[in-house]
Amino acid sequence: MHRSTADGSFLRAQTAIAALFCSLGFQYATWAARIPALKSELDLTAAQVGMLLMAAGIGAAVSFPLVAVLMRRLGSQRLALLSQLCLTLLLAALAAAPDYPSALLVLCVDGVLVGCLNVAMNAQGAALEERFERTAMARLHAVFSGGSLLAALLASTMTALTPSVGTHFVAAAAVLLLLGGYARTGLPADGGSTPEAEKPGRGRWALPSRVTLWMCCAMVFGTVAEGAMNDWSTLYLRDVAEAAAETAPLGIAVVSGMMVLARLFADGWRNRWGDRRVVLLGSVLAGAGLTCALAAGGVVPALAGFACVGLGIAAVTPCVYAAAAREGSDALTLVAAMGTTGLLAGPPLIGFIASASSLTWGMATVAASALVVSLCSTRIRWTPQVTATTG
Repeated sequence: MHRSTADGSFLRAQTAIAALFCSLGFQYATWAARIPALKSELDLTAAQVGMLLMAAGIGAAVSFPLVAVLMRRLGSQRLALLSQLCLTLLLAALAAAPDYPSALLVLCVDGVLVGCLNVAMNAQGAALEERFERTAMARLHAVFSGGSLLAALLASTMTALTPSVGTHFVAAAAVLLLLGGYARTGLPADGGSTPEAEKPGRGRWALPSRVTLWMCCAMVFGTVAEGAMNDWSTLYLRDVAEAAAETAPLGIAVVSGMMVLARLFADGWRNRWGDRRVVLLGSVLAGAGLTCALAAGGVVPALAGFACVGLGIAAVTPCVYAAAAREGSDALTLVAAMGTTGLLAGPPLIGFIASASSLTWGMATVAASALVVSLCSTRIRWTPQVTATTG
């Protein structure tokens, strides 16, 4: 293939897949931003709101058997487009939910669809890297974060214009339809002459290999660290580091900002050093940096430690997804489900440890989780180092 033609094909496929990543971040942040309004409309208690939030996570965590079957039968392209469209329609269903049980059901289905799109779009990203021999996964995950930011900006604007959740969700659905339409025109078909379901050994689910289990372990502990930092960094700054009220929210900003920045550059790091070294050194930086910050105490060390976590842990999930995709759709589906489990289990685990001892020890668990990722990284069969440009 001519170089300019290959560059154009890569860029078109990359932006189409990026539209899927943007859709997932945008759809989740859209309904999450209107939880207070849904709470008022449905007259929910704080406990019911907690269950509402957990319903989506539970749906995603238990979606593994269904996603594995759908990936084999539909392939990543069709599953990605179908689940993206269904997630768009589900916003209307949530806006129209008449009561609490209906909202629970809608969000549980939302979680299942999130599981479908998460696996399918990461399979597309990994196939893109393999086909063009260029790294792209980290920047795709950065686009996911950008989609969440876009949703937050739209939610702020729509909330200022109208209190109607339905109106907001219609506007958000229009954005999602545009993203889905763009993805549909450029999303590459599943490669190979033999459909996934017809490949030898792929006709039914088999027990995961040892390498897949190491990937699951890395994903669980990596997402524990990622999710817990978003939920507990502000509270740590306020209650332990005794930061001023206006300074405490900077914890989330530092972690999120460093993660987006790192993901924008991580594909270049993967080219230069390889996935194994990026994950190993990054997770060691996250664990050691946070440990030193907790030992030193104070606001400035805490912010520096949080920055180390954001910078170090950012490339873990993109690299593990890419490695899992090389093991097959079942491995990718299982690893994705374990990632959701880590995001679900992380914040409550930190809270339990904080209640039993202190929040400092709870945050130390985050540091320990990052160091476990570094151990797992030595046991994973990583994608061969790519030397081509990222495009």
